[in-house]
Amino acid sequence: MPNVDIIDLNNQKVGSIDLADDVFGAEVNEALIYEAVRNHQAGQRRGTASTKTRHEVAGSGKKLWRQKGTGRARMGSIRSPLWRHGGTTHGPQPRDYSYKLPRKMQLGALRSALSGKLRDGELRIVQAFNLGDHKSKNVRAALDRLEITRKVLLVDGENRNLELGSRNLEGVKLVPTRAVTVYDLLAHQQVLVSETAARKLSESLASARVAKESDQNDAAAKKTKAKKVVAKAKAAKNTSAKDAAAKKSSSKDASAKAAKKATPKASTKPVKPKKASPKKKAEA
Repeated sequence: MPNVDIIDLNNQKVGSIDLADDVFGAEVNEALIYEAVRNHQAGQRRGTASTKTRHEVAGSGKKLWRQKGTGRARMGSIRSPLWRHGGTTHGPQPRDYSYKLPRKMQLGALRSALSGKLRDGELRIVQAFNLGDHKSKNVRAALDRLEITRKVLLVDGENRNLELGSRNLEGVKLVPTRAVTVYDLLAHQQVLVSETAARKLSESLASARVAKESDQNDAAAKKTKAKKVVAKAKAAKNTSAKDAAAKKSSSKDASAKAAKKATPKASTKPVKPKKASPKKKAEA
């Protein structure tokens, strides 16, 4: 966790602050910084360049000479792109060059830029930009005491005097904490951040990563729980199917036994022939 000195407007050390290692001590990823700057510049393009096609330029639509027999190349319109003052083929048209950069890349690039500025000694923490009035000469005097000789980026919260006093100074730009961009950090040689703004940046950018990790952990836990529920439902379904099969087989056995009891048993003893009585014999 980097420990940075806190200075006042007289360039005197008044304390120190511990900043989040994930924000001000991260590894500098130049590829992310490049993508963030490219995205910012693409969003700043006006995209108003426009050319006229052959259907938009002025000129007659008449065929100037006949198709054959003149010895010249065939031609159908004076507004053809092959002719001077004709239309333009595949020229630029008004469009929006901006595109959305993933939030993970934006935050990673901002962490890399802040870490690089702190590593190179171009980022300093000011206790507070306490100004008595909104005069530009007082802001200029404070910057001179801080030995600011080049372009400087001021990062602070709501500070009306600083906003009014710095807007007319060349090479000085003030941005609120929520509007810090990678492009502004790289476009200015030095960066002055108030103590409150540094704490907000440290907490917000670090908490974003922690929140993302917690969201990922929650998603993994939910996925595992869903798998367990599905497995439990399958097991219950298999158990119910087995029970139904067992009940079906038991009912079949019971019906078979009942049918067996209802049918009389066939006698297995041999039938003896009846003997004729002596009366019947005498009659015969």
